[in-house]
Amino acid sequence: MQSKSSAIDLKPLADGILDGDRAKLARAITLLESRRPDHQKAARQLVQILLPETGRALRVGITGVPGAGKSTTIDVLGTYLTGKGHRVAVLAVDPSSARTGGSILADKTRMEKLCADPNAFVRPSPSAGTLGGVAAKTREAMLACEAAGFDVVLVETVGTGQSETVVSDMTDFFLALMVPGAGDELQGLKKGLVEIADMIAINKADGDNVQRARAAAAEYRAALHILSPRSPNWTPPVITYSAKTGDGIAELWEKVTEHRQRLTASGEIAERRRAQQVKWMWAMFEERLRSKLATDPTLKAKLPQLEASVSAGRLSPALAVDEIVEALGL
Repeated sequence: MQSKSSAIDLKPLADGILDGDRAKLARAITLLESRRPDHQKAARQLVQILLPETGRALRVGITGVPGAGKSTTIDVLGTYLTGKGHRVAVLAVDPSSARTGGSILADKTRMEKLCADPNAFVRPSPSAGTLGGVAAKTREAMLACEAAGFDVVLVETVGTGQSETVVSDMTDFFLALMVPGAGDELQGLKKGLVEIADMIAINKADGDNVQRARAAAAEYRAALHILSPRSPNWTPPVITYSAKTGDGIAELWEKVTEHRQRLTASGEIAERRRAQQVKWMWAMFEERLRSKLATDPTLKAKLPQLEASVSAGRLSPALAVDEIVEALGL
């Protein structure tokens, strides 16, 4: 009897991706995001097939405070890059999507130019799962995009907090977008964006906002002098730009490429990617364990009793974990 997983013919799918077929790429990412066990097995095989053709793209993570204009910036930046001959893929990590059903869909509609660009590919994030699961699927989608010939991958984090760290851990360059005034400088500091950012870019530096944007940039430069840089080979710059007019977009990208050149020469990019691969492995392992907890019938029946016993103080958390581990056969 033929298994479900063997019914999925991966060769034409892989060949289509390697030929740059966007429809095949979209199908492949849908397979990567599937929760069906046979699909997951096939997805792992597909990634392994594509792996030799990956790793050459420049991976840029992008985040920002609410109202910073992430979608507009990505639209303008991506269009600028395709105009320079690049092929650009846009992916997203959205931990809130498990609750909202995928809020990035609305953001996609605001990337009008990029969505219509034949040299760009915009993909909404998975609409369910833990942050670790969503991030794992985004990593796999990133590899599929690279195999399809996209040489710039922009990974947008829609949420806040942990998602920003996750995105910085899967990209070469992490860009934090801010807006001038309204206490955003302090807000950014509280979120810890400054500590993991490779560059801070102040948006909306146009019209009456130009001076305010420059003042905000000065605040961030002062803050960065206090903090230890993320890399010994790079001091995060602070620039101003306008997604509305396009002013400063070229300078923004110049800084990204300068970072790439400097850290490639020092070997840091290669080292960072090696560390990211190991983190990816453990993220996948943890996701597999969570899936086992959620689907194993014996465990599903046992967990409510264990939780009740721990909650009532009849069983210590440590012994409860022992029972879970034993049930998992670990």
